Parts: sequence; C-alpha cells; structure tokens
Amino acid sequence: MRLVLYYLTLLSSSCVISTYGPHQRAQMTGDILLGGLFPIHFGVTSKGQDLAARPQSTECVRFNFRGFRWLQAMIFAIEEINNSSTLLPNITLGYRIFDTCNTVSKALEATLSFVAQNKIDSLNLDEFCNCTDHIPSTIAVVGAAGSAVSTAVANLLGLFYIPQISYASSSRLLSNKNQYKSFMRTIPTDEYQATAMADIIEYFEWNWVIAVASDDDYGRPGIEKFENEMEERDICIHLNELISQYFEEHEIRALADRIENSTAKVIVVFASGPDIEPLIKEMVRRNITDRTWLASEAWASSSLIAKQEYIDIVAGTIGFVLKAGTIPGFKEFLQQVQPKRDSHNEFVREFWEETFNCYLKNSPRLQESENDTSFRPLCTGEEDITSVETPYLDFIHLRISYNAYVAVYSIAQALQDILTCTPGHGLFANNSCADIKKMEAWQVLKQLRHLNYTNTMGDKVHFDENADLAANYTIINWHRSTEDNSVLFKEIGYYNVHAKKGTRLFIDKAKILWNGHSSEVPFSNCSEDCEPGTRKGIIESMPTCCFECTECSDGEYSNHRDASVCIKCPNNSWSTGNHTFCFLKEIEFLSWTEPFGIALTICAVLGVVLTTFVLAVFVKYRNTPIVKATNRELSYVLLFSLICCFSSSLIFIGEPQDWTCRLRQPAFGISFVLCISCILVKTNRVLLVFEAKIPTSLHRKWWGLNLQFLLVFVFTFVQVMICVVWLYNAPPSSYRNYDIDEIIFITCNEGSMMALGFLIGYTCFLAAICFFFAFKSRKLPENFTEAKYITFSMLIFFIVWISFIPAYFSTYGKFVSAVEVIAILASSFGLLACIFFTKVYIILFKPSRNTIEQVRCRTAAHAFKEAAKATLKHGAVSRKRSNSIAGSSASSPSSSISLKTNGRDSESSSRPRVSLASGTVTLSLSFEESRRSSIM
Repeated sequence: MRLVLYYLTLLSSSCVISTYGPHQRAQMTGDILLGGLFPIHFGVTSKGQDLAARPQSTECVRFNFRGFRWLQAMIFAIEEINNSSTLLPNITLGYRIFDTCNTVSKALEATLSFVAQNKIDSLNLDEFCNCTDHIPSTIAVVGAAGSAVSTAVANLLGLFYIPQISYASSSRLLSNKNQYKSFMRTIPTDEYQATAMADIIEYFEWNWVIAVASDDDYGRPGIEKFENEMEERDICIHLNELISQYFEEHEIRALADRIENSTAKVIVVFASGPDIEPLIKEMVRRNITDRTWLASEAWASSSLIAKQEYIDIVAGTIGFVLKAGTIPGFKEFLQQVQPKRDSHNEFVREFWEETFNCYLKNSPRLQESENDTSFRPLCTGEEDITSVETPYLDFIHLRISYNAYVAVYSIAQALQDILTCTPGHGLFANNSCADIKKMEAWQVLKQLRHLNYTNTMGDKVHFDENADLAANYTIINWHRSTEDNSVLFKEIGYYNVHAKKGTRLFIDKAKILWNGHSSEVPFSNCSEDCEPGTRKGIIESMPTCCFECTECSDGEYSNHRDASVCIKCPNNSWSTGNHTFCFLKEIEFLSWTEPFGIALTICAVLGVVLTTFVLAVFVKYRNTPIVKATNRELSYVLLFSLICCFSSSLIFIGEPQDWTCRLRQPAFGISFVLCISCILVKTNRVLLVFEAKIPTSLHRKWWGLNLQFLLVFVFTFVQVMICVVWLYNAPPSSYRNYDIDEIIFITCNEGSMMALGFLIGYTCFLAAICFFFAFKSRKLPENFTEAKYITFSMLIFFIVWISFIPAYFSTYGKFVSAVEVIAILASSFGLLACIFFTKVYIILFKPSRNTIEQVRCRTAAHAFKEAAKATLKHGAVSRKRSNSIAGSSASSPSSSISLKTNGRDSESSSRPRVSLASGTVTLSLSFEESRRSSIM
C-alpha cells in the first residue's frame, strides 16, 4: 500500500494535467472532470521482456474504428450537455479519455491517473506536492468495454468509490456488488444472453454443439451459465474450448483440428472480436464452410470479423446485439471530425491515417515507418471522410455508441440532481445535499444508485439493485451482399428478457439465410432423428444426446419425430403395427350374437324345453305306477330344479353386469343343490324301505312326505346361507380385463374364490352322498329306483366338475364363462337323461310295463331273490351245525327246507312256494301290500 501511495505522489507532483496517465489521450478541461476508457486498439504487441534493459511500454496495435466511434459518442454527449441551458447550467464538463488497447495493463495504467488526484488530499501528502495549479478530480468513469478489463478497473475504482459506468461489459460476475461496489452499466448482463442462446438452440432443435469462450472474465462466466442452461434442456456440448488472441499458432491449429473433426455443426462463441479472429483466420485457411456460428454481443457486429475475406466462413451467423438507439445530430458530428479541428483528441490523427492509409505531416508514425516496406502517402488532414467506407460511419445501428451516450447523460443527470437538491430532501446524512462545488466521487455514486429519469429519446433509465440497466436483445443474421460480397446485418427477431418463459424468443425463419444462401435449417445433432413409432435408446458410454432409435414396445406409441419415450396407450387402446398411434381395443364377452353364445343358448333352451316336457309327461301320467313309484312330488321338485339349472346357464351369457355377476353363481349353486337334494332324499328313502324287514311306525314316520321336503329344504338352505355370506362380504362385480393385447375382456370378478369353492364343494359333497346311496340301491327293482342311472349321472357330474376346476383356472376372458356354462349344461343333461328319459320312454312307448301287475311282479321277483339268498345262507349254516353233531355221517341229498315266518308253520300252505333243485323255499309276503301302499 505504501508503494501505491508513493506512486500516486509521483503522479501528483506535476502541475501539468497532461502528464497524468498514458501520453495518447482525448482531454478537455472543465469544472467537473469525467474519465473515459475505450478500446481504440484491438490489442498490444506480444514482445517478450527479457529484462536486459529497462522494460518499455507495450505498443498498441490494430486500430479499432468502432471503439473510436464509441469515444466520439462520449465527447458528443459532453458537448451537448455543455451547450444545454437546462442541464447543468453554468457548469462545464471536462473529460480525460484513454485507450485501454483491450488489455488490463493499459486500462489499469489509465485508471491510476483517475484516482491519483481524487485521493491526494486524503493521503496527507501536501509536503510532497509543490503544485500551483488545481487539478479537478475525476468524479466518474465511463468504461471500459471488455468485461475482463472492466473487472480489473472496477477493483481499483471501487477502493475509492469512484463510480464506473460501463457501456459494453456484460459479464454476470460484475453484478456482485459486494466485490464491485462502484460498478454500473448500461448493457444487460450475460445472465440473459446465455439463456437466450440456449433458447435459440432449443428452438432450432439442435442438441450437439461446440462452445468456445474467451479465456477471461467475460467468456468463462458466460459459457458457464450457458452450460447450465444447456444441461437443463438436455442438450449436449461436444467440445468446450477456451480461446485468446494471444494463443500460439499451434494452439489455434489444434483447436481448429478438434472443431473440424467434430460432428457438431453449430459453434457457440462467447468472446470478443480480437479473441475469435485467430480461429476465424484458421477456418478460412482450411475452407471449413459447413459450420453455423452463434455469436454473443461482444462480436455479433464486430467489424474485425465482418469482413469480405471471412464471408465464406461467417455468412449465416446468428448474433445477439443490443437494441439500437438513435442519437440526433451524431451523424453530422462524426462526419465533421478533422485532425486540425479536434486537436484535443489525439486519437483523431491516427484514425485519419488509418482511414485514408496515409501519414499526416509531423506524425510520429511517419518516422516509425521509415523501416517499413509498405508505402503510405502523406495526407493533408482535410480529406473528405464521407468519401471512404469505414465502420466509423456505421451510424445506422447505434448500440454500444448509444450505451456510452446514455452513460454520460446518466452522470450528468446525477449531477443535475445534486445541483437542484433541496436541503432536507437529500440522500445524505440528515437528508442533506451535496455541494456541487465540493462534491466527491462517492456522493455522485450515491446519487447514481437512486437515478430514475427519462432521457431525450424517451427511454427510461434506472439501475436495478445490481446496478444493471435492463434491456432487450435484437437477433441478427449475417447476410452476404450481392453487390460487393460484404456482410449485411439483418434483423430476424428479438429476445425480450422481461417476458414470460416460453414467450421471450421471436424469430422470423423466413428471413434467415444459413451459410449465406440456404433456407434449410442446418442439422447439428449427434444422432439422426427417430421416426414416429420409435424412441431414443441410450448408447453406453455416450452422451444422452447420442442415441439409437428403438421401436416402441407393444401397447406403446410415439406420434412425433425424435421422441424421448414411447407413450403407453390407454387401458382401452392398443398400438398399431408401426406404433404410431393407438386404436380402441375390441371388447369381448360371451355374447348372445356370436356362434358360440348362440350354441350354448340353444342348448340351454333345449334343456329347459326337454325338462318342461318331462314335467308335463309326469303331471299327465301322475297316477301311473311308474310315476308313483318314483315319488312324484319329489320328482316335480327335481324337474323344477333342473329347469332352474338350465336357466341359470343363460345368466352367464351376455355382457356381464354387476347384478348378473352377483346372481349367476348363487342361481347355479342353489339350483344344483336343490336338484341333488331331491335325488339324495328320494334314493335314501327307497333304500330304507327295501332294507327294513318290518315297516314299523318309526319307519313310516321317517318315510313321510313332509320330512322329505324338510330335508330338501335344509340341504338347500345351507347353500343359500353360503351365498348370502358370500354376497355380503365379497360380492362379485363386473370387471374389465385390460391385460390381453388388443382385446378387453369383460368378465365377472367373483369377489372370493374361497366362497366359490365352498359353493361348488358343498354341491359335490351332496352329490358324493347321493352317489353312495345310489350305489347301495343299485339292485332294487327298476320300478322303484333309478339307482344305476343315478350312479351313472353322479359319475358324469363328478367328471364334469372335476374337469371344470383346472379348465376354469387355465382359461381367461369370455372362455371362463363358457367353461362354466358347458359344465352346467353337461351335468344337467346328464341328470335329466339318466334319471327321466327311461321313465318317459316307458310311459310313452311301453305302456304295458306301466301297470300295477308289472310293478308287483317285479317287486315279488326282487323279494324272491332276496329271500332265496337269505334261505340258502341259513341252510348252509344249519348244515355246518349238523355235520358238527353227526360226526362223519353224510347228510341226505334230498331234503325239504321250510322257511317259517314269525314261527308259524300253519300258514306255510297259503304262501307261494318256489322249488330250488331238490328242495322247496316258502316265501312270506304278508306285508307286501302295506309296503307297496306306502311307496305308492
């Protein structure tokens, strides 16, 4: 710090203002002094300093015509203010403007001259200073242009709270007010520009780009923000490179090699013109013309790049520029420049020599060029500036020049606010006002932070909390002039930073010429777009922007190109063969109109008709022996239950509804239990009758009709209760099964498979008992029982329902209902045919067998057979006993066996006798009539 103070002391020890800072400058004295920093040159010579002698100041090279125009805009604004009677009356603004040469070192050299006098009094260095003339303090600085330069300048000016207003530094880092306390600007921050660039890339559907940034505080933060924006949009950056105008030639060639070998066709550049120029030259040398450039505002309208010799490479460039402003009278001011008239501006002489490619008399560059092989004639300084074409006179689109103009007027307006401040309404302690004659730079900074005014152009000027001035971008396209092959900047759209997201960008595609001649948008993607019906598939070890096209799976579709994912079809739809859209699935159920449904319906109706016919026959012939022998009352109930069984199968046909789903299983289960119960009770009753030796009163009580119906009711009631519990706890409902491709099956969700198992299991349990009784009674008279047929029908029943279980669980959709209908019909037809068809056949076609005599005869024959078996068994036992008594004596082969009933031999003469071989068997039928009457 002490060294800095001594340096400032040395600067202030001179009494001549011209000794401050670099020798070449533009200056004018005044009551209040403004500083200016402009890039009059593009750079400095890159000479190595070996320190063999005292180091010399680096020389600035390559005159910047646009930078000189920006300087002229500041001078024009100051002259306008000095000539104004309303703005700062009786106060003259002076200026000291230096060339930064687009480098930090030159800018800091000039900045030290600004702060020297400002702090000379506060440093208490009067003993070192013998100045007699008063040097005005620099109360504000306009500049610099490049963000890297402004960053260095802002660090120094911020120490002394000297306000700095930049007209072209857009780095977002400069918005940090904790670090850059006195920095302000009239250009929007790169925060918006990086977003705008990403929006353009997304707009043109590019996903594979190259990013190039200057290796400074402008390029690095800008490209970092751009990377974040690209990542949010899933857009890939293939190459991310840094560049500088001071790169060695081999570094530029290596960078050009990487760009040439890249498949990305869009190059995004966050750099200034001087930094990007070496790369453009190398691209021109290689004739790489198939690239599209996206330019930041730092070089989007740079005259250094927009040259005829570069047009083949840069034609079609999309660039961001600031909204152009208008400065009345500025055109004439630019045209009036002359070396003799503008002696206060030392840059005019060099500008004149560079414009007319000549040397002025007594020019220092004339002496320096004696060793130069190039020849330049002398010029008078009175040449017509309008007769040459130069970027200096490009006043059609004033952007940076307008920003510099606004910066000067902002400082002047802040001074005007100080001048017109009313005590008690000021911005300082106790609402006091600053004294315009004794004010300091920090007071101007305070006033600038609260600035809010409308300039003569009608634009509102107000610095936000980050000391940034809000603005919008104009988007331009570099066209090739058909006349002289020069670059033309055509406006093709704009970017409104204040609009809602998604509506900020507007581009007129019809105005764009890609690569200078084509209207087709260039392709800059890692992979070709995927056609509709496909999606992007990830390629291992490659960025997400590089993909392979994978066909959508069945049931998914994509209806646009380059789809990231396939969209799953709704449940009621399915994808087409090419997976480009979905069609509605076909709805299927066991319909009344389909052939299978019609066939099942016919079978069910046929079963109802046949059963009804049998019932009608039984009713008509109800008093015949066969009908009486089959227990006609239970037969009626049995036939009714069979009608219900056939009818219940019809509920399974048709579109399932909630009510049909809840009705069909209970209807089927209850009908079958009623049927099986009737068969069980009837079979068991006949078996008990014929197995009883004496018909006691207890037998007659159990064989009564009321008890038979009570048993049927009890058996059926159990099934009813199973159904009630099922319907209460887990009622079945209609269900749409979407799991099958291209088809929606409407089925019934049974609610509880356990309940269904109980329902069928209970029915099978009763059938098993019935089968047992039927098997035992298989030898009873045919007139009284259908034992053999019932046994066969029960076998059919078991075969059907045992087969039903695996079939039911292995089928799906409408076939589930079909399987159950087939099982119901098969078992119902089996019962109907086995039990009743033989009876109907005898009743209708063999009436001779349907008589009381036939019934009695068959009953007697059955009794004879049973009695004979019993007698033979008894005789065998007796012979065994006789043999044991007689010892070795043999029994007579002729003997007479007499069977006595109840110990009464006297009644044997009145009973039928049957001769068996050599003996006679006497059978007792004393209770035949009572049995027959009870059965009939």
